[in-house]
Amino acid sequence: VQLVESGGGLVQAGESLRLSCAASGRTWEMYGMGWFRQAPGKEREYVASINWRGGTTYYSDSVKGRFTISRDNANGAVYLQMNVLKPEDTAVYFCAGGSTAETPRYYTYWGQGTQVIVSS
Repeated sequence: VQLVESGGGLVQAGESLRLSCAASGRTWEMYGMGWFRQAPGKEREYVASINWRGGTTYYSDSVKGRFTISRDNANGAVYLQMNVLKPEDTAVYFCAGGSTAETPRYYTYWGQGTQVIVSS
């Protein structure tokens, strides 16, 4: 399974961004998928995850109500809609495949990341 993130950028606080993760590989659609983020000097942090059907989603408390994870299995994509962005959301965002857990070590597949910077 190969994962490629896109959609990051520089925005002001209160604005929105939509991250995309292009997924490929014979059975990627059978996996739970997640988004993580990592700020400079900090550990990788769980953001959200979604089961393989897309019917069940999970969020960290820090993004609940502001971010929405979704997936389009037919088109090989996972999305993270981020609204009301805050400076503390600044990080490199990673797409991950293989689980819906909050712990990175349960995921088998990782993208290279996309940078999100939120200015105050």
